[in-house]
Amino acid sequence: MRCHEVDYEIIGHDIQLVEIELDPTETVIAEAGAMNYMEEGINFETKMGDGSDPVQGVMSKLFSAAKRSITGESIFTTHFTNEGTRKRRVAFSAPYPGTIVPIDMAQFGEKITCQKDAFVAAALGTKVSITFSKRLGAGFFGGEGFI
Repeated sequence: MRCHEVDYEIIGHDIQLVEIELDPTETVIAEAGAMNYMEEGINFETKMGDGSDPVQGVMSKLFSAAKRSITGESIFTTHFTNEGTRKRRVAFSAPYPGTIVPIDMAQFGEKITCQKDAFVAAALGTKVSITFSKRLGAGFFGGEGFI
């Protein structure tokens, strides 16, 4: 499954939130605990995995969950779906002050590497996974470990 574009607005300056406008039946995923508010008609459910591979097997889901657990990340993501007949809004923010940077995955070859805890929300189909540092010096002396 490939991610799609979503309509959004970034609100605020130092402590920002992103408000996403969902079309009927449209779904976004978010890090557990990132939701600030949502309008009536939006249903949410917590799932193991990001939903980018709907035919993913049980062992693959468990392996992905184990990788996220090792890093201290939640093994779950929350899926927000507009089950209404008109557009609805849901808003997300990071748990700490900072700037939200929107990223068009098509401009980055469909893959980017971010700082730990940088993910807030994305369109359904976006694959969120963990990358381990392969450099010993960075792992031992970089202050962030190998994740």
